[in-house]
Amino acid sequence: MPRLKKKHDEPTFFDDVYDVVKLIPKGRVTSYGAIANFLGVKSSARMVGWAMHGCPSKLPAHRVVNSAGLLTGKHHFDTLHTMQSRLEKEGIVIMKDKIQNFKSVFWDPARELKVK
Repeated sequence: MPRLKKKHDEPTFFDDVYDVVKLIPKGRVTSYGAIANFLGVKSSARMVGWAMHGCPSKLPAHRVVNSAGLLTGKHHFDTLHTMQSRLEKEGIVIMKDKIQNFKSVFWDPARELKVK
């Protein structure tokens, strides 16, 4: 279950989301659902989306898309083209707000960040 209230030094669910977002490699993307799954709250993709709505500007929020590769979060950037522009600068091809070759650029934190 997500932690919504922050106790003194205990990170919140949003903090956990941001910690994962920081790790998404340049030129790769992940989904709200993949982040939720990694955090152990598989059915909380919308909660991850809510966290991304308030994401600090220093994080690569443009690398988080929906499970079909659609740029559903583009409305939360400075302009409607900011998200696409940032992704294209990283070599990701986008047509009609959808990432092309989505599977090849998809980064799954559950697979990539295995706890040893």
